[in-house]
Amino acid sequence: MVRRVLILGGGFAGLYAARNIQKLMGHDVEIEVVNRENYFVFQPLLPEIAGGAISAINAVSPLRFLTKAISIRKAEIDSIDPVAQTVTVFQGVQRRPTILNYDDLVIAVGSGSNLSKTPGLSEHAFTMKTLSDAQRLRAHIIERLEHADITRLPEVKKGTLTFSVIGGGFSGVETVGEIKELIDRSLRYYPNICASEIRVVLLEFSERILSEMPESLAKYAHANLEKRGIEIQLGVGVVEATGTQLVTSADEVIDTRTIVATIGNTPSAIIANMPLHLQHGRILVDQDFRAKGYENIWSIGDCALIPMQENSGERENFAPPTAQFAVREAAHLAMNLKAASEQMPLKPFQYKSKGALASLGAGCGVAQVFGLKFTGRVAWLLWRVYYIAFLPGMQTRISVLWNWLMDGFSRRSVVQITAQNNSETRHVLYRAGDRIYENGSR
Repeated sequence: MVRRVLILGGGFAGLYAARNIQKLMGHDVEIEVVNRENYFVFQPLLPEIAGGAISAINAVSPLRFLTKAISIRKAEIDSIDPVAQTVTVFQGVQRRPTILNYDDLVIAVGSGSNLSKTPGLSEHAFTMKTLSDAQRLRAHIIERLEHADITRLPEVKKGTLTFSVIGGGFSGVETVGEIKELIDRSLRYYPNICASEIRVVLLEFSERILSEMPESLAKYAHANLEKRGIEIQLGVGVVEATGTQLVTSADEVIDTRTIVATIGNTPSAIIANMPLHLQHGRILVDQDFRAKGYENIWSIGDCALIPMQENSGERENFAPPTAQFAVREAAHLAMNLKAASEQMPLKPFQYKSKGALASLGAGCGVAQVFGLKFTGRVAWLLWRVYYIAFLPGMQTRISVLWNWLMDGFSRRSVVQITAQNNSETRHVLYRAGDRIYENGSR
């Protein structure tokens, strides 16, 4: 009997789960992936999109190109019913409610951002979670340079040329490095802006950046960023944000028109209303990925709290929410799904990280691979080789590689592309008999 596997989410965990399940189970399974977008975005490349090193279209891959014999449904997930074994989604232009059945449900909806704890941050800060986030940030930076080049008000110019990034983890460090490189390589086009007028600030609440990496590599990254003119403030949090200022816990008021927040990671809001056991906002699962209390509901990736050993209590005893772990979880999930369908014992998930890499921009990086440490250009090249190999689909790999090669031999573009709405409202012409709204639509 063919089993129907429904996968919620088309990120690293969801995509690789679908591909691995199809590879292992073949014609014995019918797979459908539900995702809000019809593409897979390679999130580690978002800072490079924001910095203009690669174009946005080359960091995404259509899900339909990456999945063979797997159905793709572009829809918004609403709720699940474990008793009826159904999922309700809203799809189409009119967002009609549709009920999907499943034999096995895999929840891999990833994570989101919640900046509401800091007044003003959610209203005025950019995030780095989606493709549109990176595109908007790049357009905004170029707009700041355009404005600073023509303004005659010193106080306005000062705030316009101050760029603040909150969070010294991988995303924050890579984002601030790419922002600085984009600005440095663009100043030749703006004769009224001096390099000394640029202020780029990285704020980190802990006592060092890149806390996930060895201290020696974090110190190297810190020194490298400071050498390039990036101001790093450690042990400093954010108290309040407005459209023109950022107030820190050190009582400094930073005049800035650009705030990027790489903090506030939170599980996807989708799972909050699901009838599942949650812990710290994530789905609590067993070591075999089955959700607590269910035999046919599984969860992996950022939205799942996956114990790496029995009776895990400490944070380090749970699988970290990284792409490296998500891909390994997807492969292990496929094996357990196949074992469950054959009524065989399931295996607990065990995996040890092979290392970590971070790009600092300007051809420099830090890396730890199989216990070996690398810095500078060697680490930067390792970072690029690793992610080229990690990218799904040969077409995407070739496109990104070509972008990187061209970036090394050409100038960064300062073309500003923004989607503008000419009016908040618009007039629509209907004919008699046209269906405008359906009961249950959103």
